[in-house]
Order: sequence, then C-alpha cells, then structure tokens
Amino acid sequence: MKVSKSSSNIIYNTGKLDDKTLLSLYLNMLKPRLIEEKMLILLRQGKISKWFSGIGQEAISVGVTMAMQKDEYLLPMHRNLGVFTTRKIPLYRLFSQWQGKASGFTKGRDRSFHFGTQQYKIVGMISHLGPQLGVADGIALASKLKNKNQVTAVFTGEGATSEGDFHEALNVASVWQLPVLFCVENNGYGLSTPTKEQYNCKDIADRGIGYGMESHIIDGNNVVEVYTKVNQLAEDIRKHPRPILLEFKTFRMRGHEEASGTKYVPQYLMDTWAAKDPILNFQAFLKDNNILNETDEVRFKETIVQEINEHLEVAFAEKDIVPDKSKELHDVFKTFEYQEIKHNENVKEVRFIDAISDSLKQSMLHHNDLVIMGQDIAEYGGAFKVTDGFLEQFGNDRIRNTPICESAIVETAMGLSIAGIKSIVEMQFADFVSSGFNPIVNYLAKSNYRWNQNADLVIRMPCGGGIAAGPFHSQTNEAWFTKTPGLKVVYPAFPYDAKGLLNTAINDPNPVLFFEHKGLYRSIRQEVPVDYYTLPFGKASLLRLGNDITIISYGAAVHWALETLDNNPEISADVIDLRTLQPLDVETIYHSVKKTGKAIILQEDSLFGGIASDISAGIMEHCFKYLDAPVKRVASMETPIPFASQLEQQYLPKHRFECELKALLAF
Repeated sequence: MKVSKSSSNIIYNTGKLDDKTLLSLYLNMLKPRLIEEKMLILLRQGKISKWFSGIGQEAISVGVTMAMQKDEYLLPMHRNLGVFTTRKIPLYRLFSQWQGKASGFTKGRDRSFHFGTQQYKIVGMISHLGPQLGVADGIALASKLKNKNQVTAVFTGEGATSEGDFHEALNVASVWQLPVLFCVENNGYGLSTPTKEQYNCKDIADRGIGYGMESHIIDGNNVVEVYTKVNQLAEDIRKHPRPILLEFKTFRMRGHEEASGTKYVPQYLMDTWAAKDPILNFQAFLKDNNILNETDEVRFKETIVQEINEHLEVAFAEKDIVPDKSKELHDVFKTFEYQEIKHNENVKEVRFIDAISDSLKQSMLHHNDLVIMGQDIAEYGGAFKVTDGFLEQFGNDRIRNTPICESAIVETAMGLSIAGIKSIVEMQFADFVSSGFNPIVNYLAKSNYRWNQNADLVIRMPCGGGIAAGPFHSQTNEAWFTKTPGLKVVYPAFPYDAKGLLNTAINDPNPVLFFEHKGLYRSIRQEVPVDYYTLPFGKASLLRLGNDITIISYGAAVHWALETLDNNPEISADVIDLRTLQPLDVETIYHSVKKTGKAIILQEDSLFGGIASDISAGIMEHCFKYLDAPVKRVASMETPIPFASQLEQQYLPKHRFECELKALLAF
C-alpha cells in the first residue's frame, strides 16, 4: 500500500488511486464546504430559515457516494450535503428546496434535506431519524429479489443508534442477509448530549457482533480511507450480499443546527478536531504531492463560487409558491385509476377468512412480484391460518416470516415501494401496530405529499373484540389512522366485500390499512365469486331500505345492527355498511338521512374520538334542516377492552344498541 508524503495531520494510504480520483475526492468535498459557508452567511441575513451544518464531516458523504454506483440508492441525513452535490443535483434545485420554492423537491411542503429523488437515487430522512434505516432494508431486499447485485447505503448519527428502529433494521438486515451499508457518523454529540450519555460501549461498531454482522471503524475525516474502504466493501457485497455496519469517527464543528451553538463542547475538542479538518488536510496532502497547485486551487474555488452565485440568483429570482388548495389536496395520495374487474357467475359459499385468503392468493398471481411479510406467516400459515399453504406455492422470497419488529417491517415495505415492489404486511393483531405507528403516520402517510413518492403497500389488521382476548388482542383501532391524511382505511363486514376490497387495496399504489374483524373470520359465510374481482373504495353498501331511520355502521357492528332489526321487524330502516372509512361515502349517508330524518351510528370502538363523531358532525353540518331528532352515536365504553367475557359483553355496545335505537325512534 502506498503511503504518500504529506505535511497534513492525516496519513493518506492512496494505494492504486490515480491523481484524477484523488483530485475528484477533493473537489467533491470542497463544493459542499463552499456551499455551507455561503449558507451560513445567508442564514445570518435571514434569507434561509435554518441550517444543519456538516462542516468537518464532508469526507464521509463524499467518500461513500463516490464508492457507490449511480443507480444505487443512498439514504442521507441532514449533514450529508456532499451526497447531494456528488450526485450532481443542480444547485438551484437545492437552493430552491431550502427556500421553499417550487423548483425544489417538496413544493414548499418540507424543508432542508427532508426529500428524496428517484432521478438521483436519493431517499431523504424524516425528523424521526430511525425509520430510514428500515427503508434501506426494503430497498436492499428489492435488489436481492431482482438479482440486481446492488448495494444500498444508509446514514445515521450516533444519537439515532439508541432508537429502536436502528436495532430492528440491523436485525432484519442480518437475518435476511440484505446488501446494506449502515453508515454511522459518530460525531461525538447528539445535539448537546455527548456519546458517554448515549450508549455504554466504546465503539458502536461493537454492536455488529450482537447481530452477527461484519463491522468496521473508519477514520471519517480521511477521505481516502473512507472511499477505498467503502469501495472495497461495496464491491464485495455486490458479489456476496450481506449487511455491514460502518462507524465513521468524526466531529461536528458547528452546532446541531446553527441556533444551538457549540458552547457545550470543551474547547480542547474543538481545537483537536479543527486540526483534523478533512478538507484542509487533504488539500495539504495534494499540494505536497504535486497533485494540486495554488493556481488550480484558486481556479477551482472561483469556479465553484461562481456556480453557487449563479444558481442562487436563479433560486432567489424564482417566485414564491402561490397556495392552491386543489393541488395540495390532490397530492396527498398518488393518483389511482380504479379498474373494475367483474366476476362471472361462478360462486362458492366461503367464510370471511377464506375470502381474505383467496384474495391474497389470487393477488400473488395477479402481481408476480408481490411480497407478503409478517410474523409466523410462512410455515405456520399465520396466527389465524390465512396464509396456510402459501409458502409451498410462492416460496420464501415472497412469503417472508419476519422477526418481531413491526416498525422495521413497515419501513421495509416502504423501501420495497421505493424500489417498485408491492407488499403486504400482516400485523399479527391490529393492537401490535402501535409498535410500528411512527413509520405509518409519519413516513407512509406523508411521503407522496412531500416528494411524490408513494407507499405501495397494504397493512392487514386482524382486529376487534367478542372473543375474550383482553386489552392487547381485541382493539378496533381504526380511529388512530382515519384522522391521518395520506392513509386509506378499509373495514369490510362480509366475505364478498372483503375479497373485492382487498384486491383493490393491493392494486392501489397508496398505503391502505385493511381491518379484518377476527370475530367474523369463521362466523360469517357468504356466496363469493371464485374468480378475481375488485370493488371500489369510497362506496358504501346499502344493505336494507326503510323510511324511519338511517343506521350507519361497519365491521362486526353491521351484523349487530342487522340482528337487532331481525328481532324488531316493525322498524323500517336504511342500513348503511360503510365498507371504507377513508375515503368515506358521505353522499350515501347524507342522501339517506335527508330521506329518513333520523340517524344512528354504531361503532365497536370506544365513543370519544371515533369516526362516528365525524360522521355525526358531518350530518349536523349538511343535513341539519332535514333532521327530526339529534344524531345518536352508540359505541363501546370508555375503558380498555376487558378480558372476562361478562365484562367484555358489558363493554361492547351490541346489546345497548337496541335500546338506543328505540329511544331515538320515539324522540
């Protein structure tokens, strides 16, 4: 290995690297440094709102990015400006992004580096930090499934390694042997909290042992070491897919963001690391070895500064975004052109659970790369045997048992979507979705709106009470998601609807929460078409017609309402099965209420904050003059759902509904 002479404080083992590559490494570091220096001036002038500085850490972004192939994905953080510039993103687009202009990547909807771009194969972070690690797993899984022999590199800081997402993502990557480079930039502080208060081990790289994962410690200020080591590992991973944990030792020379300052950092640390500046040291090395001279250095800087100023002029000259409500609403979801696929007359009486299973099986044939992931779904066939026999038919690449890590699996599904693969995630019980809540409501729901990247996945949610399973296996928690823009929520009550709506959910390129009431799995039977078919979202089912009152419900509660009417044949009621809660068919609801003059909404969820409240409010706003009585909501008690059957029966609204219905009719 060649060790070239240098007056710098860093030793560069250049090996077989030619002068052109070395100079390229320098210029790619110089550009983000000069941009940062300009941004700090603009920040003081009030021309940008916030800045997260990567000064002192440029060697990592540049070295890793140059070691990656252009069609391989990078998932950077705030301090990885060098990733974006090395990938040759036009500077005016970056400047427009930071100013909230339309030429940026998020149409003014998010700032700084909270964006991605398929054109440059970059997937930006969200403020919760950890989820992008699991997303990298998904992108790498897609590469492995498609035999593309590609590497995915994801960045995080030492602070975020304390998050559960970090551990889940590394565990999944190791178990599945995914080609991911986990790049941890250990810069000493998580905002103001030093590493000694973040974790109790000498090196983060040591954690690789616990995951059965290869790991390395790299001098993050030595751009030659970063580039050569990452390049060597990436080439090997392409041939032998596996994850590797990389810890880059470095330091942040500015505040977490500029307003934070660095007063909490001892001066000796600032001085020590200032002497290890990755650009100044590499510059000295290049000059000592006659690869760079003063004239060229001045010329390079002048060229970059001119580019920065020209592109800033373009960004500043761009007009501010004019708010447009229709555009904002339109971009929440990726456009989905529903295609009705009709069935023939060949039907078979099946249970609710069989309809779900048939839909999944036919969709696996309909989409030849569709992946299903979940706990115990392979050999065991799932907790409810929905996927029994799937492993033998479709293989373990597409029917994937997962570790118990809901968050990472949701994130992996997002990564698959970024790489163009549909997926289905089974929550063993809907209650467990709380462990994957963050990526659902903050990543999946907002991604298309933020940077036009859809989340093409379905999350299956076995839910509901009536089976004496207690507070952690019986919740019907649809209201957690119906209030989050960007998510679709489906909740069928019959086998026919379950099959057709699940097929549509899988076809839809947006994130869908698909609720399946466990109490209906084996208790409800219906004639269902044998062939593949679809049903539209946002279209309720009018099960019965009447004139006295409108009954609105969904899921198992629909059957409670029908049973009540069967026991009281004198009641003439419209019965509306909502089928989908987001989008919601308000047209059918309002039309019926205007006819009957009375409305009662029955939900299994507890009352406060449930969807019945929004439906009631909508009826009051749009149908008030047609009402002959107040809108009535009937729901479960305001307690967690209990275990003992007699307590559960008291909790559920099934038997209270009849009394409330009759009282409203008598109003």
